[in-house]
Amino acid sequence: MLAKITSKNQLTLPKVAVQAVGAAEYFDVEVRAGQIVLTPVRIQRGDAVRAKLAALGLGEADVADAVHWARRARSTTAEKAPPNAAEPGVAYGAGGQRAARPAPRKKPARRA
Repeated sequence: MLAKITSKNQLTLPKVAVQAVGAAEYFDVEVRAGQIVLTPVRIQRGDAVRAKLAALGLGEADVADAVHWARRARSTTAEKAPPNAAEPGVAYGAGGQRAARPAPRKKPARRA
């Protein structure tokens, strides 16, 4: 099979090759003895998050501290809110529809 690389280093894989290995969104790219080897990779979101945390050097204790900080900041903000401040979900009725707003006032007609 022959494939052409574009000026932007993009390569379209032949349909037959993709069907042979199964559809994949990501490929591991490796160079071996002057050959480019593509290996399909199926990334799961949890794996991607764990890999990013590891790359940043963040561990379980760091994540727990961040969650604790976020919850503390949220509860502190709620305590400071004025008593008539509505929760974000209060403006929405059942089914996710916004509460009705009063009709906008019309401008008076211009006199000629």
